[in-house]
Amino acid sequence: MYNKNVVFWAACIGLLLFGVTLITLGAVVLDLRAKFGLNGVAAGTLFSIMPIGILAGSLLFGPVCDRYGYKLLLVLASFGLCAGFQGIAHAASIGLLKACIFIFGLSGGIINGTTNAVVADISTRGKGASLSLLGVSFGIGALGMPQVLGALRDHFQWHTIVAAIGWAAFAVGLLYAVIRFPPAKQQGSRLFARSGKMFEDMTLLLIGFFLFCQSSFEAIINNWTTTYLTAGDHMEEHNALYALSLYVAGLTVMRLLTGSIFRTVSPQHMLTISLLLMPAGILLLQTGAMFIVSAIGLILLGAGLAGGFPIMLGFVGERYAAQSGTAFSFVLVIALTGNMLVNYMMGLVVQHYGVRHLTTVAFAEWMVMLLLCSTIVRRLK
Repeated sequence: MYNKNVVFWAACIGLLLFGVTLITLGAVVLDLRAKFGLNGVAAGTLFSIMPIGILAGSLLFGPVCDRYGYKLLLVLASFGLCAGFQGIAHAASIGLLKACIFIFGLSGGIINGTTNAVVADISTRGKGASLSLLGVSFGIGALGMPQVLGALRDHFQWHTIVAAIGWAAFAVGLLYAVIRFPPAKQQGSRLFARSGKMFEDMTLLLIGFFLFCQSSFEAIINNWTTTYLTAGDHMEEHNALYALSLYVAGLTVMRLLTGSIFRTVSPQHMLTISLLLMPAGILLLQTGAMFIVSAIGLILLGAGLAGGFPIMLGFVGERYAAQSGTAFSFVLVIALTGNMLVNYMMGLVVQHYGVRHLTTVAFAEWMVMLLLCSTIVRRLK
């Protein structure tokens, strides 16, 4: 037997670590450039390695979880994060640094997928609300890491801080080793036979492509908003970074509300609220000539994007309760592919037409999400 509350809070700790993982490389990239003498292109190569690792981890975790259970992967992934943190802190060569960043991304992708799958597994009712509460821990990790680095830099060197976080990840792995998790649900031959049928499930494919848009929408906001707000001396960079942090805060608070106060609201109604908040946020971001207007727009965008992953993954968990890990892998790989492709395409748009078209791309993605969402809800009924 396992304790659902213990498993839930253990998953929250893991997703908090994933939030820290995503932010760490960007937070210390200037230090890495100085240490290894990297130019802008070489530093950009480092950023391209971690998404590949996350994609590989997302592909791997599902079948392994369904076949062998959650404990083994969570323990190994936590130890992998420790190795990644230590490598970023102490790597003596650029080749070793790249290998550690890949392990870092691989382990983070496994933890992200596995924690979401296990929470969906233990939630008999309101899977979307439970996954929203889980998502709050990701926001805490993503918001907290820059603050921790900023507060401790006056007292410790950056590599000492990063290495210490790595040992915290190792401790989490030891914690997972003593916690009981839900048992494996499938046997080998049955698992792979059923996995092939997912490609024939149109509803699951539509959910995957909704998350394709959701993930890529989040990527362009995270990666291009600062450039958009500072273009033409529209806003100082420190104000733009603060506005972007308010976007993450909006996302985190909305997930907290979805998992608590709005827990009894149906997932379909929460999706409607989300899809109404998004265009309001885009319009304010597009027309805002002042910091406060742009900041409100980003808060609304964060709140609007908060529901996509938890609610859609909740639908997947209900549809594939006996094979949730593999089904989560299926849709998360589609989502991460969208993140990488659309972010690259956004770079081409910025290069040839200017960063002002950020809101144009955002509106286009919102319209596709609206169409996909209405189709998914109809099919689920």
